[in-house]
Amino acid sequence: MSDVRRATVDDARELVRLRSVMLGAMSGTPPEPGEWQHIALRTLRRQLPDPEADLAAYVVDAPGRPGTLAACAVGVVDLRLGGPADPSGRSGYVFNVATDPAYRRRGFSRACLGSLLDWFAERGVRTVDLKASAEGEPLYRELGFRPTSMAAMRRGGC
Repeated sequence: MSDVRRATVDDARELVRLRSVMLGAMSGTPPEPGEWQHIALRTLRRQLPDPEADLAAYVVDAPGRPGTLAACAVGVVDLRLGGPADPSGRSGYVFNVATDPAYRRRGFSRACLGSLLDWFAERGVRTVDLKASAEGEPLYRELGFRPTSMAAMRRGGC
């Protein structure tokens, strides 16, 4: 297996491609190309070069395909008001775990997510949330994620 590494700005385009793969897997249909990709690319190009940024991505290169990613895990650190269970108020959110279909079932996403969880721990983040697809849920459970009693709600967007 290829080594996991922290993504660089050179990986931004591939990270957006893998985000499209993930969104398509979750919804059942690939997302339409559009402005969302350009905005995501700008965000990644702004955040990835800064080692102190509150966004990080970990990737595995596709074996034998330079410039192509096999898998990734991306997350951010949020600051909220602390509470009894976590006085720091620092929480993590994983929002992009994806594997190119040609490279699935090789442990690449597990390796990327493990590195991302280590990154959160190094920053003192004790609580990490994510939304799980049915396909990803077994992996997340193995890594210690559990369903919460909080009902998710959203205003605006999809």
